Amino acid sequence: MGTMGLALPWEHRIPPVPRDRERRVEPFRKPAPPAEIDAAAEAARAEDSALAAACQSGDLRAYERLYVLQGARMKNLARNLLGNVLDAEDAVQDTFLKVQRSISSFRGQSSFVTWTFRILVNTCHDARRKRTRKKEVAGEDETGELLRPEPRAPSAHPTLRLALERALAELTRHQRDVFLLYEVEGFHHSEIAAMLEITEAASKNTLFQAKKNLRGMLEAPRGGDAAGAR
Repeated sequence: MGTMGLALPWEHRIPPVPRDRERRVEPFRKPAPPAEIDAAAEAARAEDSALAAACQSGDLRAYERLYVLQGARMKNLARNLLGNVLDAEDAVQDTFLKVQRSISSFRGQSSFVTWTFRILVNTCHDARRKRTRKKEVAGEDETGELLRPEPRAPSAHPTLRLALERALAELTRHQRDVFLLYEVEGFHHSEIAAMLEITEAASKNTLFQAKKNLRGMLEAPRGGDAAGAR
């Protein structure tokens, strides 16, 4: 497997796993009042429902609105899963076609955005499987894959970027999916559970294991060189 050209902010660090894994504590940030949080959540739910209803009615402007709201985020996730920009753009385009074809099956059991991202994740995995089969049939390495990293922080050291890409590539598929959806795209565990069709507890445990494995791969060995020199 090649490196993924991860579109991460390279000043990002893998934080230590907190003892209470269900809480994400962000120091030095004054929390918003509960009333404001509830109002914002209700507004987001209302917009999501209205967008779903408009898409189900065949309003093409609703699909354009969905793309405006989520297109960049979808491309970023697809690129992180597939490793290059061209495949990511194809996956997003395929996802919108699938959304249009299957919109009548949307029943509101999750948010419309969550449902859309579930289709995107499945589309990316289908694309990876097809690519793997083509490599097996051809019996040679791919030559058309664009693996040029596109970091958001251009001053980041390329060695760190490459190390993180390789470490993420070593994770299991579910660990990589959960890590990217939670840490990079900012989804909640309830949303990730709906996308990946797992439980919230499984999402939290998978994230914990992903971080643990990443730290193990990224941390330099301690005392190994000194011991070998004696």
